[in-house]
Amino acid sequence: MNASGIPTVGVRILDSLTSIAAERWNALELHGNPLVRHEFLLALEKTGCATAETGWQARHVVLENADGTLLGALPLYLKPHSWGEFVFDWSWASAYARLGLAYYPKLVSAVPFTPASGPRLLVCKDSSDAHSIRGHLVDTVVDLARREQIASIHVLFSSPEEQQLLQTKGFIARNDCQFHWRNDSFKSFDDFIATFRADKRKKALRERRKIAEAGIRFLTLHGEDLTDVQWAIAMKLSAATFHSHGNEHYLNVDFFRSVSKSMPKTLMIKFAIMGEQILAVAIFFRSESVLYGRYWGAVANYDSLHFETCYYQGIDYCIEHGIDRFEPGTQGEHKIARGFAPNKTASAHWIADSRLNEAIRQHAEQERAAVDRYIESVNEHLPFHRDRV
Repeated sequence: MNASGIPTVGVRILDSLTSIAAERWNALELHGNPLVRHEFLLALEKTGCATAETGWQARHVVLENADGTLLGALPLYLKPHSWGEFVFDWSWASAYARLGLAYYPKLVSAVPFTPASGPRLLVCKDSSDAHSIRGHLVDTVVDLARREQIASIHVLFSSPEEQQLLQTKGFIARNDCQFHWRNDSFKSFDDFIATFRADKRKKALRERRKIAEAGIRFLTLHGEDLTDVQWAIAMKLSAATFHSHGNEHYLNVDFFRSVSKSMPKTLMIKFAIMGEQILAVAIFFRSESVLYGRYWGAVANYDSLHFETCYYQGIDYCIEHGIDRFEPGTQGEHKIARGFAPNKTASAHWIADSRLNEAIRQHAEQERAAVDRYIESVNEHLPFHRDRV
């Protein structure tokens, strides 16, 4: 019996998810989130996307009891940089450097390259000790940081329940804003667009009409439908978007081929097609209740093609399949006019150095207030009828 009152054999730190069976990891309470499934995280590792060589060295924490039952787990990585996180701490690293202190490596609990909220402190389903297990996971990673003299821990895109617990453990709360679409039991896109004010509705319908009049149609495919050739086309288009910004794609075609086979129902793509030519692609993941927009690419800049492929087609899919929420990714105030509303995201940060802990805590408090003000101002510009805002 440990200090938290949980009977355990102990804690294991895994340097690879191959060290634990998929059925054991997936038996934890994942809240239906496909992005924390064993298959997804292992595919990132096995295809070379998230490895020590790319700056994502696995240090996953697992907690077991005396009979070997997996009580809890924390996806965790040791990182020598801040790339691929989408919660920006470059200024914190600079502050450390100015004081002659090492900010890296740091411990990060996140889904690599994936700015989507979801569970991080994973616990056994229906556990009566869920709160204690989550607390023990947090204590374990703090002990790990202290033992290995790591300067900081970052839990990114955590759930509200986890955020509250982390704050009680001394973590600094941080907020940001994304734009999400919510399904109010809409029967069709026309049903949804009827919630817009007339001028905003006219603009959105005009964008959709441009695509239809150009003769562009859409093909929807799920993981089990996709061939290697189709994946090669999709990745070439998506990689071109990264290259246009001077970057390499975070992921590779082997990753997508892997999750297509291991998680076929959770992956969906939209091909935009004119005649026989594929013009664009959008790549999504989905659960029963959430659609996650991830990557897109196009052969050329067609008017309104990005809005249709990445947003309107996703909304259509959610309405057709009864999906409650659509998270199309980070940033992008252009999403507001298409019916996406501001949604607060959260992360939590443990800072070992007492001086920088206080400075960062004050900064985060000001940042949270700024995010609140921003969301309030955005809500004044949503396209909906006033009685829906």
